Amino acid sequence: MQRFKSPGSAQRFLNLHASVNNLFNIQRHLTPRETMKLFRAETMDQWKQLVAAG
Repeated sequence: MQRFKSPGSAQRFLNLHASVNNLFNIQRHLTPRETMKLFRAETMDQWKQLVAAG
C-alpha cells in the first residue's frame, strides 16, 4: 500500500497493471524467437490502439 492514498486506489492500479501485464507476459523459454518477435509486434499494435482510443 505504499504511496497509495487508499485501498481503493491501490486496487484500481493493481487491476490495470494485471491487465497490461497479461498482454506483455509471454513465456519466453517456451517460445521460439521468431514467434516471440511476432507476438511482441502484435501486442505493441494492440497497445497503441488501446492508448489512442483512451
